[in-house]
Amino acid sequence: MEKRYILVPVTQQTRRAALKSVLAPAFLQGQPRQSARPNILFIMDDQHRGDCTRADGNKAIHTPNIDRIGNEGARFSRAYSSTPTCTPARTALLTGLAPWNHGMLHMVGMARKYPQMKPQAMRDAGYYTTGIGKMHYNPQRALHGFHQTILDESGRAANPEFRSDYRAWFYSQAPHLNPDATGVGFNDYPAKAYVLPENLHATHWTGQAAVNFLNGYNRPEPFFLKVSFARPHSPYDPPQRFMDQYKDANLPKANIGKWAQKFEKRNSDKDDIWCGALGEQQIRASRQGYYGSISFIDEQIGRILEALEKRGWLEETLIVFTSDHGDMTGDHNLWRKSYAYESSARIPMALRWPKGMIATNRGQVIDNPVELRDILPTFLDAANTAPKNKLDGASLLTLARNKNAQWRDAIDLEHGVCYSIENNWNAFTDGKTKYIYHAYHGQEQLFDLSKDPGETNDLAADKNAEPTLRRWRQRMTSHLEVRGEKWVKGGRLQTRKEAIPRSPNFPV
Repeated sequence: MEKRYILVPVTQQTRRAALKSVLAPAFLQGQPRQSARPNILFIMDDQHRGDCTRADGNKAIHTPNIDRIGNEGARFSRAYSSTPTCTPARTALLTGLAPWNHGMLHMVGMARKYPQMKPQAMRDAGYYTTGIGKMHYNPQRALHGFHQTILDESGRAANPEFRSDYRAWFYSQAPHLNPDATGVGFNDYPAKAYVLPENLHATHWTGQAAVNFLNGYNRPEPFFLKVSFARPHSPYDPPQRFMDQYKDANLPKANIGKWAQKFEKRNSDKDDIWCGALGEQQIRASRQGYYGSISFIDEQIGRILEALEKRGWLEETLIVFTSDHGDMTGDHNLWRKSYAYESSARIPMALRWPKGMIATNRGQVIDNPVELRDILPTFLDAANTAPKNKLDGASLLTLARNKNAQWRDAIDLEHGVCYSIENNWNAFTDGKTKYIYHAYHGQEQLFDLSKDPGETNDLAADKNAEPTLRRWRQRMTSHLEVRGEKWVKGGRLQTRKEAIPRSPNFPV
């Protein structure tokens, strides 16, 4: 058959198209998928409870774009943050390691360098790496392998020697305004509508910065883009329209177990309390702002996905969404984070893979226990790159390919002293049962999450639950005994009266 050729005028547009064809990952040229290196879009927010998406069953909240990621890929219904405060959680993301192995056992400053770090690993794999939003690194301008970071570190704005990119942009746009004019602190429980034009809000800025990146990206290598929103972490300060969205909504009431009576008294008369029974009206008001903050973020995620689609990259990009930890918002008379309970430790997690990357159905709900340590292995798997050092996490793509694949049957959780000397614990959960050991006084808690997801009924003193309690206690003993006699002595879990902020594995 005679070959026929069509002459196309050579324009800048056709040159770009030709270059894109030459430089496209192999799977976009019809080659075997396992050799592919998709773009990677990693979206996270801060302090987002696992039950605060519509896909998780919360009928009050509006999260269509977050839900879309899981609906068009996989949602992990039992995802956790092992050490549920900002810096240790983000260290798990950075390193792919469990708390004892990355060394951060409670909320202290991140190390300046680890043997293997996510941005550097992705850079070494051939990606152009960019971080936008909240990184929470120490020092703030640390790159850890990112080619560039565009920062919103407003929660640490008190440092006179540092001004984040968001704050610098804010003052360039509105030099006569105060970015904190709404008047709610970064750990406060009250909620209030943002008093400035919403385009000045950090959530909008983060979304716009990500859209700008996608609109202008023209490098030959695939991108690794981390977009990290600083909300819904307090201040609960969404624009008025999002406060109005939840004004009359039937928001879930707080779960408060009888065992939580000890937390009824406020620990302070300030607004940044960590415990205190504030009543249904205040809890609802706080949750109105919290839910509004989540929906504001969701709207920005929609804009990011739209920008990705307009570039024709949706089916060339692996998308992962998660959060660093949850937010108690009044459950069990507790506020903020750092607790073993579901509101603090369980997080949303979803991924969407490019077309042809995985030969499996979309819209999966996977109930295996997964954790933030699994994010880095997932990205390395997608990049067809082996880790430089052994990781504790495993690739989520393994479960997406086969829900029955070999996987851990439970995940370890822990947090050293935070807020109170008594808030110092270790825990295990398989997503169905949770065991908690409170190290200060040696008390235990046991919850049947399948029947009691709100953890209102503590079974530790229930004689019928004694075999289950004993089994999980032994598992915890075996897990901790390698740490030495401060943790386990004579085969028994030890009380710990002092803070142990770091393990011996913390980089010096």
